[in-house]
Amino acid sequence: METVLVLTILIVIGALAFDFINGFHDTANAIATSVSTKALTPRRAIILAAVMNFVGAMTFTGVAKTISKDIVDPFTLQNGSLVILSALIAGIAWNLITWYYGIPSSSSHAIIGSIAGAAIASAGFGAIHASGFLKILQALLISPILAFVVGFIVYSIFKIVFKNNNLPKTNKRFRYIQVATAALQSYTHGTNDAQKAMGIITMALIANGYADTTDIPFWVQFSCALAMGLGTSVGGWKIIKTVGGKIMKIRPVNGVAADLTGASVIFGASALGVPVSTTHVISSSILGVGSAHRVKGVKWGTAQTMLITWVITLPISATLAGLTYFILNIFF
Repeated sequence: METVLVLTILIVIGALAFDFINGFHDTANAIATSVSTKALTPRRAIILAAVMNFVGAMTFTGVAKTISKDIVDPFTLQNGSLVILSALIAGIAWNLITWYYGIPSSSSHAIIGSIAGAAIASAGFGAIHASGFLKILQALLISPILAFVVGFIVYSIFKIVFKNNNLPKTNKRFRYIQVATAALQSYTHGTNDAQKAMGIITMALIANGYADTTDIPFWVQFSCALAMGLGTSVGGWKIIKTVGGKIMKIRPVNGVAADLTGASVIFGASALGVPVSTTHVISSSILGVGSAHRVKGVKWGTAQTMLITWVITLPISATLAGLTYFILNIFF
């Protein structure tokens, strides 16, 4: 079997593994608030998230096209197979490390940083598609800030509208609404996060001569959606505990505000075809809601730890991918 074909198969397997891991790593964020408020049992929340992630992943391909062409040019990428395989290995490694320690790190930062790092190791900084890469970085930077602000505003409106309502009764009603908002947030997660693996596989198909367009083949879309859904079904309890309880004490009304905020920002990004970190967006929306509810009630120490992880993820994953590329280059 030709080396190129073997590498392509390894990349497809690696990309599906990345999506599977993403399922239990990042999807935990989408259902954390509904589990923490007991709006849904963990089992039902995971089943709901798995189904809605699959549906979301089958709905959009814009983000996948952005990933396949805006970081590097797959048509001119040197040693494309090794670059992409190195990126996947580094991204998976960082995801597993942060999952093990229960840190809600960004899979988006990990894979985007990894692609850039491996490409630079292969052909220098000239391999990076500057304008496209800058557009992605802007989306990654702006989206959590937007989520914080929108979360603050949404919960401030909730406080005004429901200020005269009985709190226990209001929370009971919002617990039912949370089922819908958890489903919505899981759906939007699928529209953005599952797209990244689709883009990576398509990039490999182009680089290795098996495709001549950035259009996403149906089998790629379906297999990535399935991998994401299956990964979600495994669950991500460590990250659920961090997002659902260690940022602030979440009540149903807080959860609905955070879910609506996260879903709207993520869906807006998917509609524009830009990848964002669902981890950043959801966590920032909870921080925004928490700040509007009671600033002292937010556990800023946890937020600081998450922020540090967010900042270091991209450069660490880029470095890991570069080192992985040099190692693989010895054998292939």
